[in-house]
Amino acid sequence: MAPAVGSCLGYVSTERWVAGYLAAVNSGRVTVVGGGFAGCEAAWTAAHLGAEVTLYEMRPTVMTPAHSTHLLAELVCSNSFKSNDPESPPGQLKSEMVALGSVMIPSALRNSVPGGSALAVDREKFAAEVTSLIEGHPKIEVVRREWTPDLAKGEPTVIATGPLTSPSLSDWIASVTGEKHLYFYDAVSPTVMADTVDRSVVWEQSRYDKGEAAYLNCPMAKEEYERFVDALLAAEQVTPHDFEEGKYFEGCMPIEEIARRGRNSLSFGNFKPVGLTDPRTGRRPHAVIQLRPENREKTMYSLVACQTRMKWGAQAEVFRLVPGLESAEFLRFGVMHRNTYLDSPRLIDQNLRFGWRGGEEPFPLFFAGQITGVEGYVESGATGILAGINAFRASSSEPLVSPPRTTALGSLLAHVTNSEAKEFSPMNINWGLFPPLPDPPRDKAVRRKMQIELARRSFEDWAAAISFVPALR
Repeated sequence: MAPAVGSCLGYVSTERWVAGYLAAVNSGRVTVVGGGFAGCEAAWTAAHLGAEVTLYEMRPTVMTPAHSTHLLAELVCSNSFKSNDPESPPGQLKSEMVALGSVMIPSALRNSVPGGSALAVDREKFAAEVTSLIEGHPKIEVVRREWTPDLAKGEPTVIATGPLTSPSLSDWIASVTGEKHLYFYDAVSPTVMADTVDRSVVWEQSRYDKGEAAYLNCPMAKEEYERFVDALLAAEQVTPHDFEEGKYFEGCMPIEEIARRGRNSLSFGNFKPVGLTDPRTGRRPHAVIQLRPENREKTMYSLVACQTRMKWGAQAEVFRLVPGLESAEFLRFGVMHRNTYLDSPRLIDQNLRFGWRGGEEPFPLFFAGQITGVEGYVESGATGILAGINAFRASSSEPLVSPPRTTALGSLLAHVTNSEAKEFSPMNINWGLFPPLPDPPRDKAVRRKMQIELARRSFEDWAAAISFVPALR
């Protein structure tokens, strides 16, 4: 039997929020493009706030290579919505979503299946319920056709078309954002939690000491490098879908493919140790894997030029052979797959609104979901809720809103809209996205409990202070 909303996650009851939503007066029209997680949350939120919503979903008229049904919110990958633990980043994000009137999380709880510590769902029942709720909402019209810009009537529009955005819509997005700001393949290196890197082995230095010493360097002696290459070549690989087969630029080549060209290819390429001196030995190591900070606070680091097709379990085993990473906590693993997403830090603000280049904007445009550079069902849904809130507010000429940096959603938005990384990479919710505490305790468990408590307090204060929820007015 599915647990009741709030029974296992410490969620806030949604009844008082929904009652206020249903009492809201109509304030305008909103268009939502895409019937996945982000699109459904955006449409549901805007409609419950009072807008008349048109939701465009091209399936089944036009199918994607990954979907097989007409259902909204169809799950095409895992059926897991991550941790149920209210003390975890995914748990806190779910709690914030429910407090904002999420349609997805309560539906997931009603259609849950055993998933250990994670919230897992029955795929068909979950998608069928969400479809029924969305199609049955009196303020939502679901249009089964591909959206095109000529359908825009000047009303606020949310683009939430996900990683498999159609070629024609991708072309339009590229035309308004600039092609250099739109990526079609996700070639990302693993990311680790900064405080799990062994600083007695790893040192901070940029090559030839040029500029700020922003990089951490993991040295490998010849024997350590050989052991790493052996494990890399033996590791199990992810088999790409047919539609994901593509030619990658040389700079995006998986490191296992480079190693197959010759055992020394990496030591003379990606892991070349030039301009670096190990302070422990005073000499240049045989090879070096560099770590680059992923955010301003330097709470997480990515492994430079370590894009890979290894399966996630294999990545943990292989990369923990690197000196200094033996106990590393991986916040995300490397991926190489089809994923259309924006260079969001350069294009959208903390309200998820797109800034048109020059002149008057033809209509208020928001982006939500994986196309913004978040990863995961829950993360997509959370950005959909915020985009729905702000599209509604734009339709009624009200100021846009965004949650504090210290909340789970605020931390996710900080990465999406204000990333410090040289090249923007998608990310799911994790501890590394939360801002560091002013005076953090040494005990990691205590520190993380304090971060969650701060997130809860700041979210509650924000929700109580703003006026977009009618029940709070």
